[in-house]
Amino acid sequence: MKSSAVKRLLFLLLICLVQPLSAAEHPNIVLVFIDDMGWGDFSCFGNTKASTPHIDSLAKEGIRFEQFYVNSPICSPSRVAISTGQYPHRHRITSYLASRKANKSRGIANWLDPEAPMLARFLKQAGYATAHCGKWHMGGQRDVDNAPPITDYGFDVSLTNFEGMGAKLLPLTEVPLKNGGVKKGRIWQDAARLGEPVEWILRSKITGGFADKAVAFIDQSQKNKRPFYINVWPDDVHTPLFPSPTNWADSQRGLYQSVLEEMDQQLARLFDRICNDDALRENTLILVCSDNGPEKNAGSAGPFRGLKATLFEGGVRSPLIVWGPGFIAPPQQGTVNKTSVFAAIDLVPSLLDLAGVSVPKEVHFDGEDLAKTLIGKSHQSRSAPLFFRRPPDRKEFRHLKNLPDLAVREGKWKLLCDYDGTRPRLFNLETDPGEAMNLTDQHPELTERLIKEVLAWNATMPVDAGDPKFNTTQKETK
Repeated sequence: MKSSAVKRLLFLLLICLVQPLSAAEHPNIVLVFIDDMGWGDFSCFGNTKASTPHIDSLAKEGIRFEQFYVNSPICSPSRVAISTGQYPHRHRITSYLASRKANKSRGIANWLDPEAPMLARFLKQAGYATAHCGKWHMGGQRDVDNAPPITDYGFDVSLTNFEGMGAKLLPLTEVPLKNGGVKKGRIWQDAARLGEPVEWILRSKITGGFADKAVAFIDQSQKNKRPFYINVWPDDVHTPLFPSPTNWADSQRGLYQSVLEEMDQQLARLFDRICNDDALRENTLILVCSDNGPEKNAGSAGPFRGLKATLFEGGVRSPLIVWGPGFIAPPQQGTVNKTSVFAAIDLVPSLLDLAGVSVPKEVHFDGEDLAKTLIGKSHQSRSAPLFFRRPPDRKEFRHLKNLPDLAVREGKWKLLCDYDGTRPRLFNLETDPGEAMNLTDQHPELTERLIKEVLAWNATMPVDAGDPKFNTTQKETK
């Protein structure tokens, strides 16, 4: 029997032996991971063109974090990071997963290895009920139809969209016509082969479908007296944008604002289910953030430079709201943390700490335990620098040309450069959050040190097709 099969058998035996946890003693966790939303898109983060009252209500009782990062400026690797607590580069997922041919040409995997150290699996092993509701995009898309099901990654149940294996919601579209009619359509019709059952639902209502699945799972978990961990990962606010016909707009930005508001309204049923239940209210953590920066002419990166797919702040800095009245002391509720610098990889060890769940000694996270920061008992930042690498297919991206390859954030400093260390740009984010003034000439020693650090980090990661060394590496491994 192969070692992987033995490990899986041992895992199943362990699950059978686990005693159910007491829901009253272990916090429930809900992670809302929004798609392609900018740092400045919640109204509590400065959006004056659209209103997100239900998400804002979480912020009023929770903490807003202004220096939280995701670990990639694009979808799939960002999801890997927040699921594993490790840099996604370790798993050879450095851009969005697509067809087999496209993945191979970019030097990336077709799916995340199911033996990766998953937050959901650690919690499930400890007795949590676990569910994934929403976009997956870590395997099972386009012609990649033999990826592992989502339940192989530590989830009891799953409901996804066209970028994941298993039960799914697929989108019906309605576009208002000038004559007063409505043009109807379907998107990703062939995705049904990636898993059933399939339910077709209006694209403008899909977030509500995922929220309903999460609410039903909460109901069942409460009935079974088990703590729960739930991913709620909407398709929204990813383009193409299909708000309800009654909320249609004439511009891309207008369509985006309509979808954003409808998403907030549909998530309200999930938030209300938790907030209006005394037991859940005192023993649940809700985290809300975005997987990467916004598309051009859609979302807003606030005061930051750059968009989705770039390593500038607008591509990798995400709004984060943490809500949990039972864990956040009243003086900290409704506050803004402007100083703590940390990232999605840090959420995994932090949430495991808050859940009272330990992991095997052989598991090593790139993330750090910042549990006290999440619940307002500290303003600590992660101690190690944050490193970034651009997606291999994003050297040029639409109107953006010759983008930097690598980046590092250390303290107040941010450095970007190319794979060989050339074209360095150094920014003091305390005084220049918009990354407008290159300070390399003023700080040559700091620049040289940070270049060495980010090049050394990158050398420890598998090479993808964005790196000039990729072709040489491929030949050597054949």
